[in-house]
Amino acid sequence: MAGRADSTVLAGARVVLPTGTVEDGRVVVEGTRIAGSTPEGARTVDLSGHWVVPGFVDMHNHGGGGASFTSGTVDEVLTGIRTHREHGTTTLVASTVTGEMDFLAHRAGVLSELVEQGDLAGIHFEGPFISPCRKGAHSEDLLRHPDPAEVRKLMDAARGTAKMFTLATELPGGIESVRLLAEHGVIAAIGHTDATYEQTVEAIGAGATVATHLFNAMPPLAHREPGPIAALLEDERVTVELINDGTHLHPAALELAYHHAGAHRVALITDAMDAAGFGDGRYQLGPLAVEVKDGVARLVEGDSIAGSTLTLDTAFHRAVTVDGIPVEDVVQSISANPARLLGVYDKVGSLEPGKDADLVVLDADFTLRGVMRKGEWIKEPRIG
Repeated sequence: MAGRADSTVLAGARVVLPTGTVEDGRVVVEGTRIAGSTPEGARTVDLSGHWVVPGFVDMHNHGGGGASFTSGTVDEVLTGIRTHREHGTTTLVASTVTGEMDFLAHRAGVLSELVEQGDLAGIHFEGPFISPCRKGAHSEDLLRHPDPAEVRKLMDAARGTAKMFTLATELPGGIESVRLLAEHGVIAAIGHTDATYEQTVEAIGAGATVATHLFNAMPPLAHREPGPIAALLEDERVTVELINDGTHLHPAALELAYHHAGAHRVALITDAMDAAGFGDGRYQLGPLAVEVKDGVARLVEGDSIAGSTLTLDTAFHRAVTVDGIPVEDVVQSISANPARLLGVYDKVGSLEPGKDADLVVLDADFTLRGVMRKGEWIKEPRIG
């Protein structure tokens, strides 16, 4: 049963802190925040045999629960947010897809209101400033070069809530747009790009700090033409997004990214679309029709992968049980790193006193059993 846990001690679990895992640990929740000491009369919840980790932070997400962040009404967007919260994502950025500039500006206005009221952590513009050579599930007719004036138009429409733009920085205006974004504290992400190694190095030097779903929608790594993948993996200033759903990446590619970049430079994302947490069927991703079959989303025309149906609890489970990534590294990638990038690590991303009481309870098999956001159980664990 959902409800506010005004004074609660979560005891007996393995608790993952920034300093490591504490066996038989405890997390004290007072009101909406994590407390440093136990208040008198606090209720104790015995979570022996479980894990408690920080709430997940998803910086790249297009929808879920049958609802689209790219075109849905406010109520539909809230449905998508609730769906992902039930799967452990307590902090979420809404991502757009390529569309007409006026539509994207209007969309930014709608989503910015949800940021201002605390339901979203920001807006990510994925498109239209991307390469037609690597467009993926974006409408080629609506693609355009990353003109700094148009980038600024979308920033202004978002009223200070724009967190990230994905750009093909090799296109005319790309480097200038990266500099503009960096000057305003907005993440410039390299993605849906056909850039060379040298062009990617130039964009990183100009201020790009994120690789949008590394490996996907960019040239493959080759021995004479290493392309963007090598440049993005080798630079300590860059965080690489990974979609760990078993479809977008071979396990060896995931291992390569973790090995070369290190857990401190990986952000696990969903790139989810409407079908996440909802099911197979026919959907729209922006102006394009998508067919979801056996949990894999593909364009009806062209068969390109069209986002994912992933939720972050599944990404966490797969990272630990299939890929063999240490739990502490997965927590860093799924909570702390994206929180730092989004500028909200002072509030979320780790289990520390004074931060929001955002946390996830996992059982011994790393299956999600409970979710708390700001001291309120979104999903209360059934223990015993």
